[in-house]
Amino acid sequence: MIDMSVKHRVDVINGPNLNFLKDRNPMWYGFVSLEDIEQSCKSLCLNHGIDVVFKQSSYEGQLIDWVHEARMEADGLIINPGGYAHTSIALMDAVELADIPVVEVHLSNIMAREHFRQESYISKVVDGVMSGFQGQGYLLALQFIIDKLNNHKTIN
Repeated sequence: MIDMSVKHRVDVINGPNLNFLKDRNPMWYGFVSLEDIEQSCKSLCLNHGIDVVFKQSSYEGQLIDWVHEARMEADGLIINPGGYAHTSIALMDAVELADIPVVEVHLSNIMAREHFRQESYISKVVDGVMSGFQGQGYLLALQFIIDKLNNHKTIN
């Protein structure tokens, strides 16, 4: 169990277009908003003594700055880079420097999507990827990080 006297922090960084999640194709993204996902994550973290900090930007440089901040101030990172997963080597380089548990999340199954979405640069430098579980993917990623913070052995 996490030592409740020590407050941990997990940052959740969301990339472009996720602020319009409820307006996007529900076949890929489900019916929840980013705010709904944030509330579910905060509920899960409340039981584990963890602060979860949600952020969203459509600007690549802002996402990189937030990854750098997470490296210095957070104990874990969840990143949904959106379309930057497939295009941003600079974001990949920032994530690679993180030196904390990092999970990449995609609401849709990127492997079932268009060919150009099937490769993620970010996936090459993270501890794990949740893809295709819609909003539930964030909770699964968060549980993985909680287990890491608890020093539970994970199946490799």
